[in-house]
Amino acid sequence: MSTCAQCKAGGKGEGKVPVNRGDPRLNCNAKEHGQNAGMAILKGYPRICQLFLCCVFVSAGAFAQDLNEQDRQRIQELTWQDHQAMLRMLGIESLRPGPSGDPDAPNAANQNERMAGPFSELPDPLRFDDGQVVDSPAAWRARRAEIAEHFDREVYGRVPDEIPAVTWKLVGTEDRTHGSVAATQFQYTGQIASPSASVPVDAVLDLTLTLPVGESEQVPVILAFTWSEAIRQRFPEPEPGWKEQVLAMGWGCAELMPTELQADHGAGLQEGVIGLLNQGERRDADDWGALRAWAWGASRVLDLMETLPAIDAKRVGIEGLSRYGKAALVTMAYDERFAIALVGSSGAGGAKILRRIFGEQVENLASSYAYHWFAPNFIRYAGPLSVDDLPVDAHQLIAMCAPRPVFISVGSPDVEGQWIDARGMFLAAVEASPVYEFLGARGLETDEFPLLGTGLLDGELAFRQHEGGHTVYPNWPYFLD
Repeated sequence: MSTCAQCKAGGKGEGKVPVNRGDPRLNCNAKEHGQNAGMAILKGYPRICQLFLCCVFVSAGAFAQDLNEQDRQRIQELTWQDHQAMLRMLGIESLRPGPSGDPDAPNAANQNERMAGPFSELPDPLRFDDGQVVDSPAAWRARRAEIAEHFDREVYGRVPDEIPAVTWKLVGTEDRTHGSVAATQFQYTGQIASPSASVPVDAVLDLTLTLPVGESEQVPVILAFTWSEAIRQRFPEPEPGWKEQVLAMGWGCAELMPTELQADHGAGLQEGVIGLLNQGERRDADDWGALRAWAWGASRVLDLMETLPAIDAKRVGIEGLSRYGKAALVTMAYDERFAIALVGSSGAGGAKILRRIFGEQVENLASSYAYHWFAPNFIRYAGPLSVDDLPVDAHQLIAMCAPRPVFISVGSPDVEGQWIDARGMFLAAVEASPVYEFLGARGLETDEFPLLGTGLLDGELAFRQHEGGHTVYPNWPYFLD
């Protein structure tokens, strides 16, 4: 396989990737690096971490479905074409390449705390853009709307004003046992009506709902963004699984497959619910990306739960890991009906301070491997703008959840790696804490980064770094306690 000159140079030279190049994160031509995109960054991580990070860095749409090589190449080519179209629409001639996740690479991402700053001043969530101070709960509502508008326009994109209704259908019921807990599993399919007879519908909601048997009162439910069956088989969860733990408490659990609604790659942006609403056309600058689409799907699940008499719809939580951790936080921030969130290893684009110079950077997110999660406008912050020009950062996304409880989970730096920046997520929670306290809730009780395995669990805003890898599993008991 040939290698482009910039890749041979290890990202040296001018430090920019021309528009006709591919993923700037790998500094190589898309057609050349497409066969192993994302794999180079796994070098240097522990083997167990490499295995799961395959799911994280390689396009999950292709990995999860076990596509053949021809289909993988097609997805990579269409993704590259769409990314290039977004650059042309935005008038961007070049993007800055992001750092590598390979610690041995010449352009390795920073993992040294002494080099993580200083970074530009974070926007104050309790001060309006014009400098006025938030001095009442009503003023916070207005400030929250101002923050949401920035996220809509510059980061995650806008949900269309008119979206066809979702029609839910119960397609299966089965008695199941999770450990010693008897339960009933319900399988639902949510169908989205096409806005035009000429546009085929390929966006559906695939929901599995499991409720404990014998509960006489309405039960709370934890809704999780779930990985494909292929990934779950390759990385089986230890026992007792999270569903068994939840059911043992007399709660229900639900699993939503987000990629059935919107594919996890740029090739799918003209399909799924985004393509359906755009009638197969490419996105505009502030149109929604996959994270916002997945969050929209979770909200439609909550719509369904509000109609089911067995469920206490005012006590529904949302959970996700990695890219789905980002989606869980976006869901919690935008839909105030969700009561609680468990946000696992969400990193950049989720709970991590984007301005912090550590691990994954905006330039990585704007590249062809991850741009589809965001509004096209977000690409601009990898050139010609910079992260310092962003009107918002992750602490404000967390603040939008206040005063509702949010548990931020992360793994060990020696097992999970430093790419997701555990301290950057902790700092975001610290910076969001004043909003919680302003609203009468409890934020983090300290601004000192806790030792591994030490939970900050006494407030509505919680943080714990467990001793495992890229998983939420070790923190489930602390979340449920």
